Amino acid sequence: MQVSDYPDEAEALARTCRRFGERGWCRATSGNFSVRLGADHCLITQSGRDKQQLGPDDLMVFGLDGTAGDGRPSAETPLHAELYSLDDSIGAVLHTHSMTSTVLSRRAGDVVRLSGFEMQKALNGFETHESEAIVTVFANEQDMHALAGRVGSAWRAGTINVPGFLVAGHGLYAWGRDLNEAIRHIEGFEFLFECAWQEVLAGRS
Repeated sequence: MQVSDYPDEAEALARTCRRFGERGWCRATSGNFSVRLGADHCLITQSGRDKQQLGPDDLMVFGLDGTAGDGRPSAETPLHAELYSLDDSIGAVLHTHSMTSTVLSRRAGDVVRLSGFEMQKALNGFETHESEAIVTVFANEQDMHALAGRVGSAWRAGTINVPGFLVAGHGLYAWGRDLNEAIRHIEGFEFLFECAWQEVLAGRS
């Protein structure tokens, strides 16, 4: 399997990378993005690529069993593979490094609680601002397989009830049934995190 076998998926993913890169959510080659290709593979960004200028040639095909094609996948690929293995309905996984989500994740503790914001309805499963979205925050570490294992354990324990989580000092992971839904979740979370942080600065939390 080659990237060239999936031109539409590759262009859509590359366009998403550029979109988020231009917003300052993936500075200094940070962030990683993937879309599922059937049951056993995904299309994912290669390591060390500038997201503002990313094109299809900066992507690669990765086997969810850990096999890689040509190129060097992101070091955080195990987290993508873990999420795809946890839920067959996940079609895309996106990871951003915005300043707001990074700082908020360091201050928040184990969870970020979001309530009262109309934007919560951008997240699957939320139909009213009166509900509470609880975003799990995982401690960061360099062993991505260990971090993926902790995410899997939390998922199976039922403690992840929104389509995203934070890694402390690192940023946001969010997913969706397809790329467009994952984009909506990223944008919804990032807006909500900005609101939550502004409330912190205003002394309201």
